[in-house]
Amino acid sequence: MTAMSREVVERLLRASRERDTETFVGLFAPDGYIEWPFRPAGVPGRVEGRDQLREFLTMQANGLVEFDEYRNTVIHETIDPQVVIVEYEAHGTVIPTGAPLHQTVIAVLRIRDGLVVSYRDYLNPLVLAEILADVGNV
Repeated sequence: MTAMSREVVERLLRASRERDTETFVGLFAPDGYIEWPFRPAGVPGRVEGRDQLREFLTMQANGLVEFDEYRNTVIHETIDPQVVIVEYEAHGTVIPTGAPLHQTVIAVLRIRDGLVVSYRDYLNPLVLAEILADVGNV
């Protein structure tokens, strides 16, 4: 893994935690995407392109959870210098309910020329399903 790839991942995580949508989106290639292979019903499987990422983060994700910190963050090197695997625990609050949030995440990112071209987010879908159910009851 190149130092640039590690830096991109660190900046991406910081922007996510700080809810800095413009910095987060700016770290993606114009056609970059995030996908969630495991997710509850109603959550898109993939959001592609900067405009769609911005819209998704602004209209949906930013109103749902607020992250206070990421703990136990480990960034793994791979044989492919463009591929980075990161694992961490996200701690925060479910905004509509005020409930605490603890989510375990493993993500696989492909970074080319300093920009994220793909971000596969393997979050715990059970936690997300519970959040969505609780918010639906508010």
